[in-house]
Amino acid sequence: MWRRVASLSSFISSSNSSFLAQAACRLNIWESLTTGIAQQAKGVIVPKEKTPFITFVLGGPGSGKGTQCIKIVETFGFRHLSAGDLLRREIASNSADGAMILNTIKEGKIVPSEVTVKLIQKEMELSENHKFLIDGFPRTEENRIAFEQIIGVEPNVVLFFDCPEEEMVKRVLNRNQGRVDDNLETIRKRLKVFEALNLPVINYYSQRGKLYKINAIGTVDEIFEQVHPVFRAFEVVG
Repeated sequence: MWRRVASLSSFISSSNSSFLAQAACRLNIWESLTTGIAQQAKGVIVPKEKTPFITFVLGGPGSGKGTQCIKIVETFGFRHLSAGDLLRREIASNSADGAMILNTIKEGKIVPSEVTVKLIQKEMELSENHKFLIDGFPRTEENRIAFEQIIGVEPNVVLFFDCPEEEMVKRVLNRNQGRVDDNLETIRKRLKVFEALNLPVINYYSQRGKLYKINAIGTVDEIFEQVHPVFRAFEVVG
């Protein structure tokens, strides 16, 4: 950036333009610099060479969205960001935010939307990729609003893996990950919570024309056959 300013200054001084023209040009340069600094101070993502392409991936526990995210990354070269993984990593870092997140979860409360969004924002800013697959977020309308206010953009695509409740229950019970919440009673409670909180988000993006509902019944490849054309339509290649 400073090289650009220096080259412009050299050009101005060597020209035969009037003093007023030089001053106006320098003023434009100064405004450009100060605007960029102000944006960074506010936490706004400064545009990269390419406009970010953002995909939200939604679906209940056992809907298979995690498996499909792996295939999307392999095929289209996205950067996969899991909200849950980012929160767990922050907890493991022993930071002040990590301690707060752990205490919030222990108390059975939802982590503040702003905290989760800022973790996602940080990963986006550090990434050299411009294609982001955000898995399991937003879970609520509050999450959605916080994301759009802090990041300043809406997603390009919202994938919703639509799967019958009984099928999701069966998958979660069969995956045998040793999680304390992988029991029948808890799974059904999680599904009810997901439906109550996530349905307004799904309906919102459906009305915005951004939602792509994927029938999550079938083999991994059969389901991916529905996903593939969504990204091909946007020419989102790796």
